[in-house]
Amino acid sequence: MALLEADVALPVVKTFITQIKERALGREVMGSLTPGQALIGVVNEELVRLMGDTNDALNPAAVPPAIVLMVSLQGAGKTTTVGKLAKLLKESQKKKVLVVSADVYRPAAIEQLKLLAEQVGVEWFPSDGSQKPVDIATAAIDHAKRHFFDVVMVDTA
Repeated sequence: MALLEADVALPVVKTFITQIKERALGREVMGSLTPGQALIGVVNEELVRLMGDTNDALNPAAVPPAIVLMVSLQGAGKTTTVGKLAKLLKESQKKKVLVVSADVYRPAAIEQLKLLAEQVGVEWFPSDGSQKPVDIATAAIDHAKRHFFDVVMVDTA
């Protein structure tokens, strides 16, 4: 149900469940585990397999500024993730990062991103709920080009 609620395609969910059933049925449970714990282990292994077992680094090796558009369901943590990724890019890759909120439907998101930018030490591009998201993103990208930013991170609704 969690996968379906996260808009994972039904065929993918069915295949995922089938693979878990195949691996879990008839599997012997180690003495120190309960059957539920063993099933959680199988689900975890299948999720890792489904999502990929390697962690590829974020590589903004584009002609500056590289543009990262954060898109996901409402409440999925995009704004917080923008802050975390901005900090990572700034600290580990020494990138000059500009963050901007194009979430005009949730005014608190704009203020939240401004505070996160201050906390992680990256520049925040101002926006407000009266603007169109495309206009906000375009203005931020233009600003980034004029001020030699390496990365622009656009937080969306």
